Amino acid sequence: MRLFTQILRSALLLGLGLMASGAGASPAAPQNGAEYRVLTRPQGTDSGKKIEVVEFFGYFCPHCNALEPQIAAWVKKQGDNIVFKRIHVDFHDLVSQQKLYFTLEAMGKVDEYQSKVFTAFHVDRNSLRTDDDVMRFVAKSGLDKQKFSEIYNSVFFTQSKLTRAKQLMEAYQIDGVPTIAVDGRFVTSPSQAVASMGRVTEDAQNAAVLQVLDVLVAKAQKEKGITATSSDAAKKK
Repeated sequence: MRLFTQILRSALLLGLGLMASGAGASPAAPQNGAEYRVLTRPQGTDSGKKIEVVEFFGYFCPHCNALEPQIAAWVKKQGDNIVFKRIHVDFHDLVSQQKLYFTLEAMGKVDEYQSKVFTAFHVDRNSLRTDDDVMRFVAKSGLDKQKFSEIYNSVFFTQSKLTRAKQLMEAYQIDGVPTIAVDGRFVTSPSQAVASMGRVTEDAQNAAVLQVLDVLVAKAQKEKGITATSSDAAKKK
């Protein structure tokens, strides 16, 4: 009986502790384990005096599609404070979509064509599941088809990119998209950013994750002694 009482008391204390730790959590004041998580094994970055931000996404993902215009605007607002990268995940055996993204990246065309690819998939119903599907998109897009084909069909290039993407997914423990990593240490997502808010709309989730990213970028800057380069940057916490 005494053992049972001790177990019950410990459980109650643990529950109260968890409630207390999350009581002040919000997208504007995110906490580890609530609105974001900290990697047990931090990943190296090569962003110099800037903070690296990596979005793991997929063209097939409706949530990534919904987030795209908002995160693109957020990246522009951050200016020289961050280095922004994307990794197309290998979910659902959609290698063609991964190759499409990495080819656009190599051509320096991501900013111009990212939203167009999302539109092709989610509006025009081009599944981009095969090489022929991708080339059908390219033919309508205005891209240099010959240059695109050379990169897209380069086995060495695409295989190295696909392998690296898989390694990063494992390192960052990616099991869903969109997921965003900051400074090789902090990981969050729209759904995680509203952990303390209950059920909200997708627009609210996307607005919340940008708030969390502001705080995480500022946190990384403060810990590294980096001064924000513009008034548009996130305020330090």
